Amino acid sequence: MPSSTTTETPPQQRDGGASLSHGLKQRHLSMIALGGVIGAGLFVGSGAGIAAAGPSIVIAYTLSGLLVMLVMRMLGEMSAAYPSSGSFSAHAERAIGPWAGFAAGWSFWVLLCTAVGLEGIGAAKIVQGWLPGTPQWMWVALFMVVFCGANLTAVKNFGEFEFWFAALKVGAISLFLILGVLAIAGVLPGTHSPGAANLNDFMPHGNQGLLVGLLASVFAYGGLETVTIAAAESENPVKGVASAVRTAMWRIALFYIGSMAVVVTLVPWDSEEVVAKGPYVATLDHLGIPGAGQLMNVVVLVALLSAMNANIYGSSRIAYSLVERGQGPKALVKLSGGVPRIAVLTSCFFGFVCVLLSYWRPNDVFPWLLNMIGAVILVVWIFIAVSQLLLRRRIEREAPEKLVVRMWAFPWLTWVALAGMVAIFVLMAREPGTRVQLYSTGGMTVFLAVVGYLWQRARARR
Repeated sequence: MPSSTTTETPPQQRDGGASLSHGLKQRHLSMIALGGVIGAGLFVGSGAGIAAAGPSIVIAYTLSGLLVMLVMRMLGEMSAAYPSSGSFSAHAERAIGPWAGFAAGWSFWVLLCTAVGLEGIGAAKIVQGWLPGTPQWMWVALFMVVFCGANLTAVKNFGEFEFWFAALKVGAISLFLILGVLAIAGVLPGTHSPGAANLNDFMPHGNQGLLVGLLASVFAYGGLETVTIAAAESENPVKGVASAVRTAMWRIALFYIGSMAVVVTLVPWDSEEVVAKGPYVATLDHLGIPGAGQLMNVVVLVALLSAMNANIYGSSRIAYSLVERGQGPKALVKLSGGVPRIAVLTSCFFGFVCVLLSYWRPNDVFPWLLNMIGAVILVVWIFIAVSQLLLRRRIEREAPEKLVVRMWAFPWLTWVALAGMVAIFVLMAREPGTRVQLYSTGGMTVFLAVVGYLWQRARARR
């Protein structure tokens, strides 16, 4: 039975008096929150969604965006009440039990570490395109060393990297939106407004295409959780989380839904360039913007490196929090200068192993690993929703002053969000391309839940 108090040790008592530092300033946290919604998946991966759904991709991103807003609101409510580097993992432990925190935390750790490797590979391919003949592994190793080194030092270095990465991404997508709106209005020099000509065939592949686009859009939103992890190391965790969550709605609406609307209005949805080059490059090329391809490659590179940096940070803090709560090897909990350096090194090592597997076992082990993490983000969202349902009443009874952020229309919208997640699981089971991901992730989650339960029972008998 979960207790009404967290199993986390108070910061001042950790590791013989050591604790995570609070080196992140509000400007760092604000920009991490702002840039966290702009990933490489938005710049490149959204092309496949457009090809499947056509202009109705705007509906797909709106529906998945509404779900993400609800998830972030729930997570924000709990994180403002109980700031923790373990974020949703610590909340699941408090609300459901240690086995739930174990399963949610370690599955997310595997996801982040694997993503570190994938982002390193993607960034290396871009640089290799600029410098042909250079080995791809060399660039991956260089990126690993740089960001592992940054995360081994004070947390403010991670914050500075993310601040400037986010600033560049926000600037790039803001410029794209401005140019797009001007072109749609017909006032951009050298262009003619297409009007609604490209929107006539709104759902070219019917409901099936919309469903494929919906699944693609859901996974593009991954990464928003990092801000609640980082908030625990900020100057004012409660204020930081509250500010990030309250601005989530307009950020999602502007960057995701707004940019998809611009793309499908200006470029025919069935243009081969949308998938081949990515929707943003295709749109800028369509507008005749010189050097658009290389400019967007720089932005995509920054997005990949930003995600790589953030995932090294997030995975190390999740691992630290899990082990600090007695759910992993004790070596990972050691702090040095307020940084869990062994956890950072372990996360980077696992990420680089994923890179090596992509070279050594590209046809069996590596695809199996990718399938295993395919639906982890949805599993995490389920844990967040269930935890919020259970914790909200407890907070109202025991410490109502901690409800700085409140979930809208509780509990009805929480149940609506849960229903939406179940619906996405059903859609994944229906689609051959995502069914194997669903089953693989489900298998990993059940395995971790069983291990977590056995771990919980073993600790209870001590």
